[in-house]
Formats: sequence, C-alpha cells, structure tokens
Amino acid sequence: MFRWLLLLVGIFYGSLFAQQQPYSFLKPSDTLHIPRRNAVVLSTAGLATTALGGLHQLWYKDYPQSQFHFINDNNEWLQMDKAGHVFSCYHLSRLGAESFRWAGMSTKSQLLYGSASALAFMTAVEVFDGFSAEWGASWGDIIANTSGTALYVGQELLWKEQRIVPKFSFQQTRFAPQRSNLLGASLQEQLLKDYNGQTYWLSFTLADFFKSLKIPPWLCVAFGYGADGMLAGRSESAALLGGENYTRQRQFYLSLDINLTKIRTNNRLLKTLFSVFNVVKIPAPTLEYQASGKWIGHWIYF
Repeated sequence: MFRWLLLLVGIFYGSLFAQQQPYSFLKPSDTLHIPRRNAVVLSTAGLATTALGGLHQLWYKDYPQSQFHFINDNNEWLQMDKAGHVFSCYHLSRLGAESFRWAGMSTKSQLLYGSASALAFMTAVEVFDGFSAEWGASWGDIIANTSGTALYVGQELLWKEQRIVPKFSFQQTRFAPQRSNLLGASLQEQLLKDYNGQTYWLSFTLADFFKSLKIPPWLCVAFGYGADGMLAGRSESAALLGGENYTRQRQFYLSLDINLTKIRTNNRLLKTLFSVFNVVKIPAPTLEYQASGKWIGHWIYF
C-alpha cells in the first residue's frame, strides 16, 4: 500500500524534465504569465492522468473489482502508511503551489490550486482503492492526505514560509527477504513496500524559529518515526504466516538535518534541484528510542 511514493517520484522527475531550459526560465514570474499558467495546468493534468493510468495498470488491472466500499485500516503497519500519506500530500501540495508561483499567480491562487490538485490526485487513488475488491477506500488515508496539505497551507498562511518540512529516509531490512512478495524482492520494490525500512521525519529549521540567534539558516533538528517487526499489516495476519515471531515496535528518532532550500545561491538550476530533493533526510548522527525502552545511538543514520 505504498503506491503514493511511486507516484510522487514520477512527478518529481516530470518536474525536472519540464524545466530543462535556460536557467533564467526557472525564475518565477513577477506577474501572471498566461502561457506559463496554461503550461502548468496542462502538464499537471497530463502527469496526473499518466500516473493514474500507470497506477491502474500496475496495481489494479489484475485484481477483481467490486462495488465502492470503505475499509478501516487504521491499525495496520503501525500507522506507517498514514505517515506516508501525510508526507506525500504535503509535497504534492508544495510542488503544485511552487509551479503556480513560477507562473506568477497570486499567493491565494497558488495555495488554492496547488492544494486542490494534490488532494484531487490522492482522492482519485482512494477511489481506485474503493472499487477494488483487494483493498478499499480508507477514511484514515483521506484524513492523512488532508493533514499533509493542511501542514503546507497552514505554514504559508501563518508564517509565509515552510519552517517544518516532512522528509523521508530508507534502509534495507532483514524482514523483506522473508516476505518478498509483500515487502519487495529488489531494492526498488522494498523502497516502496517495506515499511520496516522507512522513516518519516519532521524537519524543523531552527533559524526560522529563533530569528534573533545566529544560527545557520539551513540547520535543522529532525524528529523521526519508524517501525519494524512487521511481516504483514496486522499482527494477527503475521502470526498466521508461521516462522520466526517478531515483536512489532515503534521507533522514534532525534537527529540533525539540512534544509536545502535555505542554502543561499543565485543559480536557478541549483535552487530547483534543492527544492526537489528537499524531500530526503540528510544522513546525520541520530539518537533512537525504541518502544521496548531501548536507546540506541547512531553515528550516521539514514
């Protein structure tokens, strides 16, 4: 159930491809630029349609359909999938708003159309789920999607800047080989499917909160959430699989990070790249607390 990340990566690369022009082309317009606005609208619609079509072929085509229905999956995967929905919808909203900013649209229009396009896309995915007998639409997913968009829009309205940025990191685990059909056989599949190896972060830019202090503008403190011991969405499902019995547990992290968008540069291409890759947590020394009560220090954690 980690399809949102695959879609997000596709949109990132689509954004990069669309911006391979002379660097001055990347500068946001000071006033409404009609051709740019039209290009953003058409490219957004095209990317979304292509992604949804590909999603249907990859995930839904070979599974039976049903009447539209909801399921309650809020206790699955120790809510790692919900953290993923927050992360995904935040950055889809951000990328949408930044695209409309590039077209010179007003702040109100940027937020309105950027957030609306993100929610529309993620809602379409939920509709696909709702008509699939294998899955079902989830109110928990919808709430998580809305929360991700609200985190972006709320900061823009409150501070006119993004002081808190959701980020992602991943490392391979010993669990995926035991259920490669569900958690992934290759690194690419595990990146999308193995919740045991995923960590979601909230990265706080310190200088934005303590403006009177001489703190590097790019320095962040990051709080992370992860989980492991999961061979299935629910513990009772994992127990039916037999084999080694793992203890499912939550993990909490404290680390340093870098806000790439706060690195000062006049190079428009670098600014664009920094914006795109600011979704990834920078490897750094990290303190981990496990729900079992164990503390672990990592010289470098990703």
